[in-house]
Amino acid sequence: MAATELRGVVGPGPAAIAAPGGGGAGPPVVGGGGGRGDAGPGSGVAAAAAAAAAGGPGPGAGGVAAGGPGSAPPAAGSGGSGAGSSGSAREGWLFKWTNYIKGYQRRWFVLSNGLLSYYRSKAEMRHTCRGTINLATANITVEDSCNFIISNGGAQTYHLKASSEVERQRWVTALELAKAKAVKMLAESDESGDEESVSQTDKTELQNTLRTLSSKVEDLSTCNDLIAKHGTALQRSLSELESLKLPAESNEKIKQVNERATLFRITSNAMINACRDFLMLAQTHSKKWQKSLQYERDQRIRLEETLEQLAKQHNHLERAFRGATVLPANTPGSAGAAKDQCCSGKGDMSDEDDENEFFDAPEIITMPENLGHKRTGSNISGASSDISLDEQYKHQLEETKKEKRTRIPYKPNYSLNLWSIMKNCIGKELSKIPMPVNFNEPLSMLQRLTEDLEYHELLDRAAKCESSLEQLCYVAAFTVSSYSTTVFRTSKPFNPLLGETFELDRLEENGYRSLCEQVSHHPPAAAHHAESKNGWTLRQEIKITSKFRGKYLSIMPLGTIHCIFHATGHHYTWKKVTTTVHNIIVGKLWIDQSGEIDIINHKTGDKCNLKFVPYSYFSRDVARKVTGEVTDPSGKVHFALLGTWDEKMDCFKVQPASGENGGDARQRGHEEESRVMLWKRNPLPKNAENMYYFSELALTLNAWEGGTAPTDSRLRPDQRLMENGRWDEANAEKQRLEEKQRLSRKKREAEAMKATEDGTPYDPYKALWFERKKDPVTKELTHVYRGEYWECKEKQDWGSCPDIF
Repeated sequence: MAATELRGVVGPGPAAIAAPGGGGAGPPVVGGGGGRGDAGPGSGVAAAAAAAAAGGPGPGAGGVAAGGPGSAPPAAGSGGSGAGSSGSAREGWLFKWTNYIKGYQRRWFVLSNGLLSYYRSKAEMRHTCRGTINLATANITVEDSCNFIISNGGAQTYHLKASSEVERQRWVTALELAKAKAVKMLAESDESGDEESVSQTDKTELQNTLRTLSSKVEDLSTCNDLIAKHGTALQRSLSELESLKLPAESNEKIKQVNERATLFRITSNAMINACRDFLMLAQTHSKKWQKSLQYERDQRIRLEETLEQLAKQHNHLERAFRGATVLPANTPGSAGAAKDQCCSGKGDMSDEDDENEFFDAPEIITMPENLGHKRTGSNISGASSDISLDEQYKHQLEETKKEKRTRIPYKPNYSLNLWSIMKNCIGKELSKIPMPVNFNEPLSMLQRLTEDLEYHELLDRAAKCESSLEQLCYVAAFTVSSYSTTVFRTSKPFNPLLGETFELDRLEENGYRSLCEQVSHHPPAAAHHAESKNGWTLRQEIKITSKFRGKYLSIMPLGTIHCIFHATGHHYTWKKVTTTVHNIIVGKLWIDQSGEIDIINHKTGDKCNLKFVPYSYFSRDVARKVTGEVTDPSGKVHFALLGTWDEKMDCFKVQPASGENGGDARQRGHEEESRVMLWKRNPLPKNAENMYYFSELALTLNAWEGGTAPTDSRLRPDQRLMENGRWDEANAEKQRLEEKQRLSRKKREAEAMKATEDGTPYDPYKALWFERKKDPVTKELTHVYRGEYWECKEKQDWGSCPDIF
């Protein structure tokens, strides 16, 4: 009987069924059951079959003996080593170029989760990382047989050398695979920048999962016992039938049924063994995961404590330095505050590019019931108001009936722990992180862009200039004037929704009208077009990118600004400089502008170079200094510009120096005589410190106007609630609008995928009032106003506008 059953087990047909138990169809060390059948293919199953046929020690005993928990672990396969050899992670020694003195130095490199990190030694992995580069934005270049380069296009470039060509190829292959996965994950998580963050699985959740798995395995074991019990009874009954005198055909049928019953018992045993193996592996790896998770949490807490301590020490040193140099203290609201505000901190202007990962910031906000609570420490500064919000709101409604309003509801004093939110955003792109309205001012980015036109009269004067060089001086002053409103504006504007617009019609009063539209969400981009009956057109497409570095926030506008004068055809272009917000962690927030601007007249070749000097403790120059030179196509300087970006700009006509002795003095004297004030900042309105430091123009931008498009920023509900001091409601409304925007994007992506599968053409998102085309001057792809907005407004035909609010 046993021989008969054994023949059926190892035969060519049923043997395949037994594969899950002992890896009968493959190498024993990597089999499906964890390599339990080390003696050979199917040996564990054969032992179980023999035990069952001989009436072995009870149900399921054969399965446990073949591959139960007491068996030796596999030599290789699943586990930590398997993960390391799968190509998803790699570590080892490489030679990294350091400098010309030391040359290549041996370093320990670790590739994990799309990040390549290096250490001086393997032991150093526990406490110090020397550098990390994100492969999602990196380029991998092979130089020769052993050398290769990894660069992210910024300040991070690793020149590496392997010990052999084979080793170099292994690293390059692993890096390329990791980069592909990182790019894919980045694309999938692109939209999730505005979604809530997902918390990591904690220890309790892991234990609950393992407990559930264990109970399911126990249920399977109980079922297996029942199957074995009834199978034994079935085999006993079949044996009794064989002892009876039956026809030969009946005996053969009984034998076949008996063999199949034996195979059924063996397969059920094999299934239980596989489930036990899975549970054991899960329990083993859960401990490793818990240790790794706890280690990362401890490291994060230590880093946060260290960073906060460093910030406090830095602030203490700043105060000690100011006291040692006997600098005058700033008085909030005094006339000198505008000049000396930047003395509250020194900016670290490092251009080091951190890894570009995106995570959501938890909205940890404390909303006290008492709105008069004062801010301390790193909280955003604000002045208290003696006027109730209801009275302010009534006053606002009265003002909106007039042509221009001169005030808005005072900013309430909500307590906000800035560091509790910003500490999770270090090195991240802030446009992808949802922020509460507590960080905002009640204007959108489209309205802030329109504020560039506050000193539009400079372009009106430029249009009347007969000399192109003099015209360029006024254009340069206009460029500098656009930064004057930022000196105290430390709050961020609202990120516009896709398709949001903002119009400013001042055609009758000032001779110009302006239109902005948000033409892209990721990356955020806004198109702006302004035209004046005084003979000029201004257009731009600005993409805002930002990085939070811990102590300061850098805001880098990307895009070209165009100014065209109709009478002469002079076409000027320039780009904006970097804006830096300092003292994010401790101290009073202050803003600085730094960089250079080249304004080019593409018709004549004239050029103006403006230099925005970054603030420095050790410089004796005036703060926020801007210098410039206006040159002709040959490079000859005709005008010199001097001033500050927050106060005024002067122009000097450069005279050629004559003689050898005292030539410079005579030239300087001629310059003083030719001084012309091009621009001077308008004073702020009364009580501006209580109204987000808005200028007279900014106070009017969000005033309600009839007849605007339904997508206009004035109609945005969360911004209106925030302006009226109802910040709790504004935060809830902001989340609703962002969720609505996410659903619209998912719908567009689903339509695009369906069109791709069907092979039908699909038009991606297109702006409503702007069209994307190649600029003939700069050769850049940019959004240019296509017309029809003002015609639609006149007819009040807004049928093509999307529902975004």
